[in-house]
Amino acid sequence: MAEKKRALGRGLSALLEDAGTDITSKSEATQGATLGSVSMLPISQIEVNPFQPRTKFEKEGLIELANSIQEHGIIQPITLRKLGYDKYQIISGERRFRASQAAGLKEVPAYIRVANDQAMLEMALVENIQRRELDAIEIAISYKRLLDECDLTQDALSQKVSKSRSSVTNHLRLLKLPAEVQLAVRDGQISMGHARALIGLEEKKQLSMFRKIVAEALSVRQVEDLVRGVETKKASKPKLNKGELSFEQQKLKEDLSDMFGNQVIIKKDSAGKGKLEIPFNSDEDLNRLAGFFNL
Repeated sequence: MAEKKRALGRGLSALLEDAGTDITSKSEATQGATLGSVSMLPISQIEVNPFQPRTKFEKEGLIELANSIQEHGIIQPITLRKLGYDKYQIISGERRFRASQAAGLKEVPAYIRVANDQAMLEMALVENIQRRELDAIEIAISYKRLLDECDLTQDALSQKVSKSRSSVTNHLRLLKLPAEVQLAVRDGQISMGHARALIGLEEKKQLSMFRKIVAEALSVRQVEDLVRGVETKKASKPKLNKGELSFEQQKLKEDLSDMFGNQVIIKKDSAGKGKLEIPFNSDEDLNRLAGFFNL
């Protein structure tokens, strides 16, 4: 058979006839690869998802999964999208894919779906969050990518991932911490609770407190006590000036602001009486706030 000419400049119809670019063409190896069905596909035709929010795969866990696959095969097919002629990209199931490679498999069972880049990112993120396989920093980075690359608001994002707006905001705040602290969260040296307690400090104090947490194996409660300037072993609370909010009240103010998406104001006198204000920017914003109270 004569070699096909290059498609460049031959028009759209000619381009679609080129087996190298035609996503509807099928080779013998992929005759059964139809949308919505389970097909056996060669591993050599599959590439990883560049939008995969999970960046670390525990070696020991992969080895265990590879051994299981050698013995029992892949129980749950991976999910792919078709990129072009005999080329597929992983939407979900990269860990199973990597373990299959380690097990020496030549092909894997897979679902074929249609997905654009935004859908790829959303599906990979949601699947991994639901499986609880991401650490807090990986989740935060994924949230940030959805906000920046998919032009979502935090409200829309929270609905897509079925998380509260405050949960989304708390994760995003972690990205403001020094790199050393973020890496410690990813490696499991400290928890998200430890990291959250450091957010209100200036960077030098964040690093100093972080090193103290690691060196002394402090609990989250102990860190919160230290952050607000109270010695851990003392139960006494600092005296507040007239109208000044306590640490707990300041934290409540921040949590309410995160939940409502507006800067909540708490005013009080020395007797503890006061008021809580929730500003709004428009009639639409007021109606949104009313929804929190089922009004």
